Amino acid sequence: MPAPHAPDPFGERLGEATARIRDAITAVAASNPVVVIDGRSGAGKSSLAARVGRAWPLRTPVQLLALDSVYPGWGGLERGAEIARESVLRPHGRGLIGIWRRWDWEREEEAEAHAVDPALGLIVEGCGALTPASAGLADVTVWVDGPRDSRRRRALERDGDGFRSHWDMWAAQEDAHIARHDPQGLAQLNIVTP
Repeated sequence: MPAPHAPDPFGERLGEATARIRDAITAVAASNPVVVIDGRSGAGKSSLAARVGRAWPLRTPVQLLALDSVYPGWGGLERGAEIARESVLRPHGRGLIGIWRRWDWEREEEAEAHAVDPALGLIVEGCGALTPASAGLADVTVWVDGPRDSRRRRALERDGDGFRSHWDMWAAQEDAHIARHDPQGLAQLNIVTP
């Protein structure tokens, strides 16, 4: 007899959220829908975006842009969101190829360029992704949050000591983004992780 599985409230919540997002994508009835997922660090945005990508309801593949790939360093939350909006979301909405450059965190400089096909669906996820301007370019908007201690534990487990010394500075940027743009209020779907 197999051993019983330990409960996974975080995984269960992400599973429920994935189903809700998948339903919202299907309801859009577009061939290239755009999903923007925002939230605080460690809330589960990247895990949720990956799950949504695997459960993508269309026959064509989906593209994923994680803002962690474009933030220009630890002080770059706002700039990373701007890059995603101007270089990827706006062109995608106009039927044009978007281009973004990966940020090399070790060298602290831009690296190779990546193209985004406007004919395919797109998921953009990261802190700062959801603003009034980006909400107007998205078909499905999502806010993910959770208790601070749980988020911090997950973020530090994921990124290790490299993030530990930057946690407070990053959280201050998140606070400024939330105060300025009210991403939770812009979200069609609000997800709270344990």
